[in-house]
Amino acid sequence: MRNRDRTPKTYTRLTHPLVRDARDEPFRQATWEEALDRAARGLATARGAFGMFSCARATNEMNYVAQKFARVVMGTNNVDSCNRTCHAPSVAGLSAAFGSGGGTSSYEEIEQADVIVMWGSNARFAHPIFFQHVLKGIHNGGRLYAVDPRRTSTAEWAESWLGLNVGTDIPMAHAIGREIIHAGLANRAFIERATSDFEEYRELVEPWTLSLAEKVTGVPAAAIRELAHAYARAERAQLCWTLGITEHHNGTDNVRALINLSLLTGHVGRYGSGLQPLRGQNNVQGGGDMGAIPNRLPGFQDILDPEARLKFESAWDTVIQPHYGMNLTEMFEAMEEGTLKAVYCIGENPAQSEADSEQAVRRMKALDFLVVQDIFLTKTAELADVVLPATAGWAETDGTTTNSERRVQRVRRAVTPPGQAREDIDIICKLAARLGHEWKYADAEAVWNELRSVSPDHYGMTYERLAQHQGIQWPCPDPDALEPTYLHGRLWSSEPAERGRPAPFGLVQHDPPVDLTDEEFPIRLTTGRRLDSYNTGVQSGSFASPLRRGEYVELCPEDAERYGVVVGEEVRISSRRGAVVAPVWIDTALRPGLAFMTMHFPDEVDTNQLTIEANCPIAGTAEFKASAIRIEKLPVVTYVR
Repeated sequence: MRNRDRTPKTYTRLTHPLVRDARDEPFRQATWEEALDRAARGLATARGAFGMFSCARATNEMNYVAQKFARVVMGTNNVDSCNRTCHAPSVAGLSAAFGSGGGTSSYEEIEQADVIVMWGSNARFAHPIFFQHVLKGIHNGGRLYAVDPRRTSTAEWAESWLGLNVGTDIPMAHAIGREIIHAGLANRAFIERATSDFEEYRELVEPWTLSLAEKVTGVPAAAIRELAHAYARAERAQLCWTLGITEHHNGTDNVRALINLSLLTGHVGRYGSGLQPLRGQNNVQGGGDMGAIPNRLPGFQDILDPEARLKFESAWDTVIQPHYGMNLTEMFEAMEEGTLKAVYCIGENPAQSEADSEQAVRRMKALDFLVVQDIFLTKTAELADVVLPATAGWAETDGTTTNSERRVQRVRRAVTPPGQAREDIDIICKLAARLGHEWKYADAEAVWNELRSVSPDHYGMTYERLAQHQGIQWPCPDPDALEPTYLHGRLWSSEPAERGRPAPFGLVQHDPPVDLTDEEFPIRLTTGRRLDSYNTGVQSGSFASPLRRGEYVELCPEDAERYGVVVGEEVRISSRRGAVVAPVWIDTALRPGLAFMTMHFPDEVDTNQLTIEANCPIAGTAEFKASAIRIEKLPVVTYVR
């Protein structure tokens, strides 16, 4: 056994601007004037070949100004954030079905549900605050069903755990749908009133019998049948998911398959029944709502809509490009091709969070110019030409954020930022001024009020009302009223004009993982989060936790015995893209042939060297959840005196 130092790397807070005089030279401290001038000159040469990475941990106001910088100052819709890495398929799937990309229910409704389905979600670890609402629901008599390849901490609270094979979510959903139809439990009245393409859907799922689903998914037919009947018979049911559904090469199709079940049973558009994608960071929902995505303007207004563009062009005195920009995945591909030459990266760390991380770093190094605005010198910041020290959005900034239930909440500055660190919005506006656009905002509230003037969904949310109600869910178009806590109640109207466009069933086919297991790579690796750590560990790694044990490759007891390895023994884990060394941990929650790792400690074990950049063609999200690997014992090291 090898005993390496497994203490996570700690990151020092950025307090002064940094610049390089040449790409191969180290950083030196610079004044703000020099750093901003250098950044503006570098970006000015890249109009037409520029991308903006915005931040899902920063405020709505920052994201609004960041996407405005991309569209007005740089003349491009190439703006995106880590939403692409995680929940872009949720937005795409919900938008295709309902025209809106947000979760349909409030957290309170989880507490009142009769059935709660957690699909591909270890919310107990990844969303511990949300899981308190789940526990209240269980306490109130709700039944929890967990659909997950691992018997997670969440599954331990479930009435039934359905341990499906990785990448078989669509067969599972189709088998549930078929069973509901054959058992006569489909909500015919809702289907006829509010949906379209039902007959095509019924034909699609017909081959997926319970016995076939058992063979493909590995879940007993009786367990699938039980979930189908429980969900369909419930008066109120909530279907929740996270990255176990979205981080696949067909993530959007997975989301559509789950939405189909809500359409089939009428579990959407009314209190207590809905669909809930759980966001992993404090403002992933808000970043998209503010337009920090390549296909939507603030308020989730389609860039291809001429009336929407005209409204923003009038408000911003600019011309908005009448086409979608590149998403994060496409921007990385454009770096490889040499057609994207400069990036302004705010609060993101794609050098360690992207799939196939070695490839991501190589592509970023090919850029002509990189500006990073952050609170730490991350691995991505280490690649930059200019580094700008910013404030921490949760403690050093005023503004708002939007959580997974679409609730906009106030954030207030509590502490003074260190050194010369500046507000994100102030930095962006200073850069905009150097590039010919004088934006004057007295404070974050002024930015918010500009957003309200162009987004009907947010118009009724003044700072005063947000404080009064301790947050308000969108849509809130009226400053004197509040909308229901759930979305899409229109679908239940008896008046066709009020119902609007029917919600279409998603006609999606099973498509197995791209990275197939075989004799050379016989183990399926899936990735996720642990309770004690956060994303790439830049923030959480600096804080001690009694739960933290660093990165391990987790194996079931049978596989550990097969490979002849024990807890703590370091092994080589290899995929078709790279290899890492990590110690073994044995977890009885895993089944033979399945391994688990996290992305929390990339400085010690860079798990994303193993993952595959097989992307969802609709949403651009990579298949982090399904890599093929092999485990190899390391040679015994002997020491000669």
